[in-house]
Amino acid sequence: MEFRENEAIYMQIAGYVTENIMLQKWLPEEKLPSVRELAADLQVNPLTVVRAYEFLQGKEVIANKRGIGFFIAGDAVQKVKNYSKERFLGQELPELFKSMYLLGISIEDIAERFEIFKAQNYQTK
Repeated sequence: MEFRENEAIYMQIAGYVTENIMLQKWLPEEKLPSVRELAADLQVNPLTVVRAYEFLQGKEVIANKRGIGFFIAGDAVQKVKNYSKERFLGQELPELFKSMYLLGISIEDIAERFEIFKAQNYQTK
């Protein structure tokens, strides 16, 4: 995983976990990799993974079963969607709009590119 400098590493790890949940690579009620395992895989300090897991636990996306590990909540996909949508609309979309305005990019330009992106990346082949 390549980490970006403009965002806390624990938040990027939380994003990595939620992306795997959204892509259904990790399923509801499934056990997450242990803190040590994920830290080794991502080459980060285990405390950073703990912080990411605690953040996701606070959002009720995952739950800690004492002595067993962290598990994905049954309704994790919906919770991730709600949280991510809120974050995108409040933080990322205003930045996108600013760039669109400054560069003279229209909504139609974005819609066209979005359809191409979906066709190339997410539609069944």
